[in-house]
Amino acid sequence: MGTKERRERERAEVREKILEAARELFVSQGYEAVTMRKIADRIEYSPTAIYLHFKDKESVLRELCDADFHALARKFGKIGKIADPVERLKKAAHAYVEFGLDHPNHYRLMFMTPHPPIDKEESTVEKGNPEEDAYAFLKATLEEALAAGRIRPEITDADLLAQTLWAGLHGVVALQIAKANDPWCDWRSTTARSGLMTDVLVRGIVRRGEE
Repeated sequence: MGTKERRERERAEVREKILEAARELFVSQGYEAVTMRKIADRIEYSPTAIYLHFKDKESVLRELCDADFHALARKFGKIGKIADPVERLKKAAHAYVEFGLDHPNHYRLMFMTPHPPIDKEESTVEKGNPEEDAYAFLKATLEEALAAGRIRPEITDADLLAQTLWAGLHGVVALQIAKANDPWCDWRSTTARSGLMTDVLVRGIVRRGEE
């Protein structure tokens, strides 16, 4: 490996350390409490070294969120090829829960940690593109189900549907992440809980016989 390639690899490794440290701090301390100095201290670098990679903590947050939302969108990639929108919806629900449980810190930052909204003009995630935007994927699937007459006739708002389904599944994931080790409840498996939640949500919106 030449000098240039080695430097590029080392730079990429430092950048990844910064991002991982920032994610942990944003989740554990809250976005507002974290400074670039705190991120630098976490990986035992000087703040100056951090600024060689990111101009401010907003740019760190944006890169983290973009990477995490791209990862979630990729999780939906193969699911998008399922022709039946109701079946696609069920598979997407499973993939969403699986992503959250496999990557709890990513999920905490994406959906459980208050932070400023990401400027869509600066984000690498194209808003409204189902191949990159997970919400757009969910909404497009529901719009297809509505157009095909698969949804109960009194329900016509795809955004309302998407947000309600999202809220139900988020509850399963957030409860598991926050309370998994709490002995107060005799917890059932996340597979059982997420499966029942998906079944309840889907049966609640589709026409009878269209499950």
